[in-house]
Amino acid sequence: MSRSERLLSLLQILRRYRQPVSGATLAAELGISLRTLYRDIASLQAQGADIEGEAGIGFVLRPGYMLPPLMFTRDEIEALMLGFRFVTQRTDEALSAAAGEALAKINSVLPEDLRRDMADIGLLVGPGPALPVHRVDLALLRQALRAERPLDIDYRDQNGTVSQRTIWPCALGYFDGVRVLIAWCTLRQGFRHFRTDRLEKAMLGEGRYPMRRAALLKEWRRVSAVPDRLVK
Repeated sequence: MSRSERLLSLLQILRRYRQPVSGATLAAELGISLRTLYRDIASLQAQGADIEGEAGIGFVLRPGYMLPPLMFTRDEIEALMLGFRFVTQRTDEALSAAAGEALAKINSVLPEDLRRDMADIGLLVGPGPALPVHRVDLALLRQALRAERPLDIDYRDQNGTVSQRTIWPCALGYFDGVRVLIAWCTLRQGFRHFRTDRLEKAMLGEGRYPMRRAALLKEWRRVSAVPDRLVK
């Protein structure tokens, strides 16, 4: 284990404890000596980690410390890069641009060795089917999800029939070749799965729908026997 990985592990262990934990316990979990542990704690404190305590008493990490990107392990860097590549290729322009900006921010604070690893990883996202043309900006759908706002939509079914509906969106699924908005449909009084390429129009409705999105999604998971089925 490299020193940066060891420091990350130490922070993660400290996060598990609400009360002070002895140096001996921490050293045993990490497989290092007490002297090395004390040096590592001093290094983390110098980097801004709010670790309180001392030898013979115990140590505790106070809430609020944000883990800096430079503490990512190589496996985590690979996971991030694979996720960035998927978002860039399989979502929409706004999310793709946001992924690029986030990647640049992380890359700017990584140490040189991890920056090279980020540029050279051999994990690729394979090509998928061409995405359908959307008449509605997916950013509007994500805005409704975040704000827990209803959507007033015109939806075209597989036969070409258009209906007007008010829906309460709870999730947006990104599948190969199709995007699906999961929502409670007030017209059908049940959960429905709307292909986003069949949305003719979408507008934010007034106010918020009457339950939290997390609760709505939990209920969908409970009642939905086939989560990825589509509205016909």
